[in-house]
Amino acid sequence: MESGFAQGRLLIKDIGHLVGFGPAPIQRLEGSEMRSLPVIEDAWLAIEDGRVIDGGSMVDFPGIVDWNQLEVLDATGRVVLPSWVDSHTHLVHASSREGEFVDRIRGLSYQEIAARGGGILNSAKVLREMSEDDLFDVSLARMERLMTMGTGAIEIKSGYGLDLDSELKMLRVARRLGALDKIPVKTTFLGCHAVPDPWDGPASYTRYMVEEVLPAVTEEGLADHVDIFCEDGYFGLEETRLLLTQAKLRGLPAKVHVNQFTAGGGVGLCVEMGALSVDHLEILEAEDVAELSSGQTIPVALPLCSLFLDLPFTPCRTLVDAGCAVAIATDFNPGSAPSGNMHLAASLGCLKMGLEPLEAIAAATVNGAAALNLQNEVGGLAVGQEASLMVTRPLRSVEEAMYAFGDPLAERVLLRGNWIV
Repeated sequence: MESGFAQGRLLIKDIGHLVGFGPAPIQRLEGSEMRSLPVIEDAWLAIEDGRVIDGGSMVDFPGIVDWNQLEVLDATGRVVLPSWVDSHTHLVHASSREGEFVDRIRGLSYQEIAARGGGILNSAKVLREMSEDDLFDVSLARMERLMTMGTGAIEIKSGYGLDLDSELKMLRVARRLGALDKIPVKTTFLGCHAVPDPWDGPASYTRYMVEEVLPAVTEEGLADHVDIFCEDGYFGLEETRLLLTQAKLRGLPAKVHVNQFTAGGGVGLCVEMGALSVDHLEILEAEDVAELSSGQTIPVALPLCSLFLDLPFTPCRTLVDAGCAVAIATDFNPGSAPSGNMHLAASLGCLKMGLEPLEAIAAATVNGAAALNLQNEVGGLAVGQEASLMVTRPLRSVEEAMYAFGDPLAERVLLRGNWIV
């Protein structure tokens, strides 16, 4: 697949429905604004050197003056959508864990599998034994597969290393993926994902991560954010506050796993400390919703994890009605969400979390970009943004894109002006 921004000019004309075009990038959409994602019927979009330069209604189309090196695509009856922005993944991992999938079918819980040495610790063991180059190769293959499904920007976490060398290895691989310049890649240091042997508990292990691993990560410039699994049986409020405080001193904003199984004050702490996002939120109390509605922290729902583990789905309708800028991501990982299908994730936003179709698309594009501080580059098709988009199969409406959740959506995929599909 090509890398970097394409050189040349592209006109997409007679678009049935163009989503996300405007004169300037949308920074985020909060609450009822999420239903106002721009949609133009019978539209055109002009692209040059991999970026959007103009667009609008065909009624106002100025015509073609210069045909030199111009590619023209007729999108009659199709929807043109911004590429997906997947703001929470664990894409860099060594191998799948389908054996645990069978264990769950046979009745074991996520926690029971972890107690037997499975789960995160299982992934960490396999990753430590894999070379950096091999880890890069398998991770690149995954990323390119997601690109063909319309993902145009992605966040990648560490957290399957759990020691200095292995965490650095994961983050170096993620940085190498970004350096290919295929799509924007943001990296997140998640050393506090689980407590491995021989550590005696989360407090001492967190101090090790803060005192030894975090400085090495920041010195090498390997992370854009920091994360911690704030959850009963993993890391508590004390450990979370310590890590976020030290990361903030080093210029790293937080994107925190919280409220996956229990609600224990993690949301309030993260909002208080100015976290960029709080992710999972399968369990939410009224106090958590109030905290999120009063701050700028973005709640990120991960419906594929809920589907795979049979957990409650994040109450996105409640969050949107409270005025929050909800985002949707996949949580792509080998244990609890072994899929990077953003179309399915967005559709589940409608089917299981109460979002209207435009709200779900906004959550998976504009607000996903905001959850990565990438809103000026991706998440929409405004003038100046990256020309990263999907041309769907023939659809009667934007709503049909979410309604037909099981069918392939993108007929063609353009990323940074390069046709991927």
